[in-house]
Amino acid sequence: MSFKKIEVHPIAGALGAEVRGVDLSSPLDDETFAEVTRAFHENLVIFFRDQRITPQQQVDFARRYGELDVHPYAKGLDDLPEVLPVIKEAKDHATNNFGGTWHADVTFYEKPALGSILYALETPAYGGDTLFANMYMAYDALSDGMKELLEGLTALHSASRAYGAESRTSRRKEQGSHSMEVRTGDDAEETVEHPVICTHPDTGRKGLFVNRVFTQRFKGWTKEESQPLLDFLYAHAVRPEFTCRFKWRDGSIAFWDNRVVQHYALNDYHGQRREMNRVTICGDRPFLAREPHPVAAE
Repeated sequence: MSFKKIEVHPIAGALGAEVRGVDLSSPLDDETFAEVTRAFHENLVIFFRDQRITPQQQVDFARRYGELDVHPYAKGLDDLPEVLPVIKEAKDHATNNFGGTWHADVTFYEKPALGSILYALETPAYGGDTLFANMYMAYDALSDGMKELLEGLTALHSASRAYGAESRTSRRKEQGSHSMEVRTGDDAEETVEHPVICTHPDTGRKGLFVNRVFTQRFKGWTKEESQPLLDFLYAHAVRPEFTCRFKWRDGSIAFWDNRVVQHYALNDYHGQRREMNRVTICGDRPFLAREPHPVAAE
């Protein structure tokens, strides 16, 4: 089905497309919004170039998809706490960046994010690209035997590796971060349970739902028993043929489906400044449909 109001240009075979003909500084009419949403579902991550939007305009666009999240460990803007500044200052320690491991956002929530909208305010002259990986493809490429095993498993997720006492956030503070205000917390040790294979509520397709940052182990398994299989899944999920790579420019926006996309912020721009604003849309509890999903069956 072709698009009437927008242009959609894929950037890779696995996922990702640039959407043209849209100005997000103004409210989108219903037909344009519907086409942007279709492009989002078909490509999993969509990109907009040469945008000039305020934090409030970013919030207004995101709210058309649902309630917005306020991050529990990273400080948002004073007047708009839903807007999270993602900043690395030029003088920060070389290893100090936010999102520098393959992951899906906030899967330690009972209801992880639907998606995130990231807007580039200042980008380095080179480096700082973001990679994205397609979890539909990761699931589809598994053997029938592995799919059967994983569809019977539940995984435990927590924020401990990211925001616990011995986390990357703790090490960032020791290095003297000059960028974002991020805290640790005792509640980061709390766990939630999610199916290892999840059904997308809008498309009915199945995707792999474990990630290296927040997944701890399988329910009913020890960490030692879980780790070999998790290590395989982490590596499998981000095989090059499942990914795309986006080069940022000032004014660029990425909007990804957190339910079936993992992402990785490359940290290869030491001595340069990078500033983004992120808004995250709340989602629903992940589930695995045991019967054919009506959307997928159409």
